[in-house]
Amino acid sequence: MKCTEVQEHLSAWLDGEIPEELEPRLAEHLAACPVCQAELAALKRLDAALAGLEAPAPPRDLAAGVLRRLPRSTPAWMRSLALAACLLLGIFLGGSLTGTLYPGLGPANGNDVVSLEVFQDYPEGSVGGAFFYQADEDNSA
Repeated sequence: MKCTEVQEHLSAWLDGEIPEELEPRLAEHLAACPVCQAELAALKRLDAALAGLEAPAPPRDLAAGVLRRLPRSTPAWMRSLALAACLLLGIFLGGSLTGTLYPGLGPANGNDVVSLEVFQDYPEGSVGGAFFYQADEDNSA
């Protein structure tokens, strides 16, 4: 094994977390390599130093303080109302833009029937032509 491979596994070896098939190869390399032995000794000293440190306990009211700082959740009825308002705004804007982009699509003479003949003026391949385009046929029905 190379030193870089061994040094990647040294911490896991100290914690007893390496696979059994890798352990003999690591031990063999460590017996012959002074560089990796020094690295292992440094890791052991670090482990011992960290084990002696005390972990301070968090204050008792930490959880309550965190919960106070969190934003309040919006009620479900308010989210539903906002969604409905967005939907209505979208329908209104869509209807307004359709009338602006295709002025001939409005109700003809007060009737609710929309004539598709207005699309005949659009060239083939355009948005209007994509809906209804028959250049060579008579479309009056």
